[in-house]
Amino acid sequence: MTPVLRRVAGVMAMTALFASFPASAADVDADATSPLACRSSWPRWDAFKRDFVSKEGRVIDAGSADERTVSEGQSYALFFALVANDRASFDTILRWTENNLAAGDLTARLPAWLWGRDASGAFRVLDTNAASDADLWIAYALIEAGRAWGERSYTARGASLARRVLDEESATVPGLGLTLLPGPAGFHPAADVWRVNPSYAPLQVIRGIGASLADDARWPRLAASSARMLADTAPRGFSPDWALYRANRGFEPDTDTQAESAYNAIRVYLWAGMLASSDAARAGLLQRFAPFAAYIAEHGAPPERVDTRTGRPGLNDGNAGFSAAAVPFLAARGESALADAQAARAEAETAPGYYTSVLTLFGLGFREGRYRFAANGTLETAASQCGGVR
Repeated sequence: MTPVLRRVAGVMAMTALFASFPASAADVDADATSPLACRSSWPRWDAFKRDFVSKEGRVIDAGSADERTVSEGQSYALFFALVANDRASFDTILRWTENNLAAGDLTARLPAWLWGRDASGAFRVLDTNAASDADLWIAYALIEAGRAWGERSYTARGASLARRVLDEESATVPGLGLTLLPGPAGFHPAADVWRVNPSYAPLQVIRGIGASLADDARWPRLAASSARMLADTAPRGFSPDWALYRANRGFEPDTDTQAESAYNAIRVYLWAGMLASSDAARAGLLQRFAPFAAYIAEHGAPPERVDTRTGRPGLNDGNAGFSAAAVPFLAARGESALADAQAARAEAETAPGYYTSVLTLFGLGFREGRYRFAANGTLETAASQCGGVR
């Protein structure tokens, strides 16, 4: 049996084991107008808290030498706590984030992206630059938490942070318009060049913030440029981790990373797969990234790395988190058997690390019907149908 056939056979075997799993790809977005069913417990979120979240609310990448915390991890944990209707955890994570990454005030400054142990052994902010993807997710989680729990202080902090993203982490780029930059510093290497990260721009999050802050016309403009970025940076159907944009000329491969698609870009397919069925960008993105689905169909797993200049994948499969991230994308394309097989592969992982766990919470949580995004980007959760909070 060839290596490819062995991989496919392994995935099919896991699919059989997965038959008892409570959701299938056919269930995802089957009726986006009907209420989500109550799901009051989320064992995978409880496991994530146990393994990666300190009692103070710090999300720890335990595999890193400096025991680091990144703003991305805090932002995702806030979102998962909201999905789980776990307000106690939400407040604890928010408090640590604000006190340690934003010097006690998220309305006054962007949160630093990196916190950890320095050379002397002290724990502190290691890089004061910010990360716009984390800032968007934090703002979104706060705004949606304010709506879900009727807490105006969340809404106010989320709105303030969202405005700061536009003011400090975007640029009006000739030929592209208002564009999300990965952070406030370091992403404008030449007068006519900007560096972007497609995975930093989940359209549903941008649309959701814009729906809540409808008096700011910049949000639809940011959504439009982001949709164009997602499509135009993937001419061969694979999204790059990073890309360059040259004024009035268009997108170019990122020279620093050799236009590689890897651990950043896997989120692009995840975000695309979770768009509402009526989202204007959804059909085009599902078609643009068809080669990603085709690779999975042939090889039984997503590729770990791809040279996006040629469309040529590397030799290794992506890990279980990559499979989890692919599930909503494959389901949205109507490829239910492939989605089921990737869910089985993700479910078989017994000791996931931090990032694999994040991708699994997103991908399988969506598959299980724990949350979805409305056409305007606002969040709908199953736990909110149960009444009360955890």
